[in-house]
Amino acid sequence: MSIYSIAIDGPSGAGKSTLAKALAARLGFLYVDTGAIYRTVGLYVARQGGDCSKEEDVLPCLKTIDISMEYGEDGLQHMILNGEDVTADIRKNEVSRYASQVSPIPGVRAFLLDMQRAMARENSVIMDGRDIGTVVLPDADLKIFLTASVEERARRRHKELLEKGQEIPFETVKEEIAQRDYADTHRAAAPLKQAEDAVVADTSSLNLEESLELLQTIVKERLKL
Repeated sequence: MSIYSIAIDGPSGAGKSTLAKALAARLGFLYVDTGAIYRTVGLYVARQGGDCSKEEDVLPCLKTIDISMEYGEDGLQHMILNGEDVTADIRKNEVSRYASQVSPIPGVRAFLLDMQRAMARENSVIMDGRDIGTVVLPDADLKIFLTASVEERARRRHKELLEKGQEIPFETVKEEIAQRDYADTHRAAAPLKQAEDAVVADTSSLNLEESLELLQTIVKERLKL
């Protein structure tokens, strides 16, 4: 049986995790949410009282951190931090900031790179993040750059936070996404950018089902699945 790798990159709030997870379920692939891994690192550093933006605080934490992933009966990727399921904790709004701060640190990226590549060697995967097609899986069978306007991404994120009971003003969410875009595209280590051979999928005017259909069409056309 052939093993395929699909890399989905794009800015924060573009729906990468939701769509990649749904697409993986349709194709029978393993879904790997790399953003969740960085969130877990950020959460751990913060719990240790460290500043996630300071390399001297973050790197020592890598010596005592144990990260693993489990796939439960719910079909979801669960993040396990030193034996604790932190899947819900890493989705809190402040952890998005921690992830953005630890992810540019070269030592963190090197620490997690082997874990991500090993999954793609052993399974058909859909992996999403910021630099999957450019750095993590440069030889992926298919690369998709998933995007949407800042306004639309902020609207989606604001709705998600409200549903979780987090009362945050829309303009605050929009500003945070714009700042995240700038940080992700201007960082020194593996900045967010579209791979030269990536297919662009703009979902600004599409709902979830329409976006999923778009991605599935791209996969069928490019991989003949």
